[in-house]
Amino acid sequence: MTAAAGCPGGHGVPPRSARSAPVHPTPTWAVARKSLLLPAFWLVTGLLAVGAARMGLFVRDALIEYPVATAVALALFAAYAVPFWFFVAALDYLEREPPLLLATAFAWGGLVATTLSVPGNAAVQNLLAKAYSPAVATAWGPAIAGPTIEEVVKTLGIVAIVLVARAQINSVLDGVIYGSLVGLGFQVVEDIVYAVNAVAAAGRGDDVGPVVATFFVRGFLAGLWSHTLFSALAGAGVASVVVRTDRTLRFRLGVAALCFFGAWACHFVWNSPLLAVDVGDNGYALIAVLLAKGIPPLLVILLLVRAARHREADYYTAQLAALHDPDIATPAELHVLSMGHLRANARRYAYARAGLLGRRAVRRLQRAQARLAVAISRDDAPLIAHWRQELLQHRARLRTLAHPEAVSPDERRGSMRRRALLLAVALVVVAALCAALSL
Repeated sequence: MTAAAGCPGGHGVPPRSARSAPVHPTPTWAVARKSLLLPAFWLVTGLLAVGAARMGLFVRDALIEYPVATAVALALFAAYAVPFWFFVAALDYLEREPPLLLATAFAWGGLVATTLSVPGNAAVQNLLAKAYSPAVATAWGPAIAGPTIEEVVKTLGIVAIVLVARAQINSVLDGVIYGSLVGLGFQVVEDIVYAVNAVAAAGRGDDVGPVVATFFVRGFLAGLWSHTLFSALAGAGVASVVVRTDRTLRFRLGVAALCFFGAWACHFVWNSPLLAVDVGDNGYALIAVLLAKGIPPLLVILLLVRAARHREADYYTAQLAALHDPDIATPAELHVLSMGHLRANARRYAYARAGLLGRRAVRRLQRAQARLAVAISRDDAPLIAHWRQELLQHRARLRTLAHPEAVSPDERRGSMRRRALLLAVALVVVAALCAALSL
C-alpha cells in the first residue's frame, strides 16, 4: 500500500518526491542473515579483519612507545567521532539505516581505507619523484596521491555496502549517510595516526601536547569539512546508480562519475599547496584558507542533503496522508513530520503546554508516525498493526494532557536568542584558536 502522490505539493504543483529521484522502500524479505549467502559479505568481512589486525599492530606499538599520548589520542578522537556519528545517522529520521551497516561503513573507512591508502600514497609519490622531481613530489604529491588513492578506496567501501545490502539503499540520502560514515571512519583513524606521528616528530617523549594540537587543527579546523564531506558526495553518486531507475544506465553512471570527480577535486584543492599557510605563521590566515577550501563542498553537501531529505519526507508522509485518518496524522502534523526543525518546535511547544510528559508523548508520537509510514511503504502487515496501535496510544496520552495535536504555532528554525548564543560561542572559539595558532 503506497501513495507516492498522496502528499500535495501545493497550488497544483506535484510533490518533490514525484519531481526528482524516487524512493525505493526496503522489501520485507531483505533481512540481515541473507547477506551471509553473498560472496561480497565474506570479502568485506575478510578485508575488515585484515585492516583491524594491521591497525591493531600500529596501536599496540604506539601504546608501548607513547602510552599516555596514544591513550589520549584514542580517547579524544573517539569522543570526537560520537557526535558526528549521531548527527549523520539522524539525517534520515523517517527511514533509519541498520546500525550494523552504519558500523560497517565506519569500519571500512577506519580499517580498510586507511591501511590501503598508506602504501598507495607512498607508491604514487615515489612515481612522481621519479617522473618529475622530488620537489614536485613534495609539493604536489599529497594533492595527487591523496585524492587518487583515498577517494577510490573509500568509494569502494560504499560500493561494498551496496553489494552486501543493496535493498537498504532507498534513496540518494542513504548514499550520503554511508559515504559520510566511511569518510568519518577514515578521518578519525588517520587523525590518530597523525597525532602519534606528531608525538614522535616532536622528540619530547610521551608528551600529549602534539596530540592536543593535532586534535584542534585536524579535528575542528580541518575535520569539519574534509573526508566526511568528500565521501558523502561520492556516496550520493553511488546511490544514484542504485535508485535512479527512472533514468538510463548511462545517465546514472554519468552522475556517479561527476560526484566522484567532485569529491576528488575537493580533496585535490584541500591538499594542494594553493593558498598554503603554515600553522605558525598566521592563525587568522590559516582560518581564512580553511574556510575558503572547506565552505564550497560543505554548501554542496548541505544542498544535496536538503533536497534528498525533502524527497524522502514527501514520499513517506504521503503514506500517512493516503489513510485520511486524523487520529494517525493530521495535515498539520504531516507538515511538521517532514522537517526536523518543525519536529523540534512541536516538542518544545508541547513541553511549554504540558511539561515533560507532553514533550515525551509528542516525541514518541512522531517516532510512531515515522515507523508506521515506513511499514506501510513496505506493506508489512505485522509492523503496520504494531506501530498503528502504539501511535494511537500516544495520541490518547496527548489528549489526556489537553494537547491533542503534535504541532507548534512557531515554524521558525529556533529562537533568535539561541542562534545568537551559538554564534557568539562559535566566534569565541574561532578567535581563541586563531590566537593560539598565531603564537
